[in-house]
Amino acid sequence: MANNPIRSNPSTVSGTMKPGDEAPAGSPGTGENICPACSGRGRIDGRTCTNCSGTGKVTTGIGGA
Repeated sequence: MANNPIRSNPSTVSGTMKPGDEAPAGSPGTGENICPACSGRGRIDGRTCTNCSGTGKVTTGIGGA
């Protein structure tokens, strides 16, 4: 069986994504960031932030060219 570097490791990549995530958690080249919609609070006007599902965090790409 050939080594395929493109294939992700399912034990490190979560398939659950929030609306504000750019990629699944654990994907190469990504990291956890503060939700820009609620400024990391998880709530907007007393309601759960729909961008981060109330966690205050989103997964975004890091680095860049």
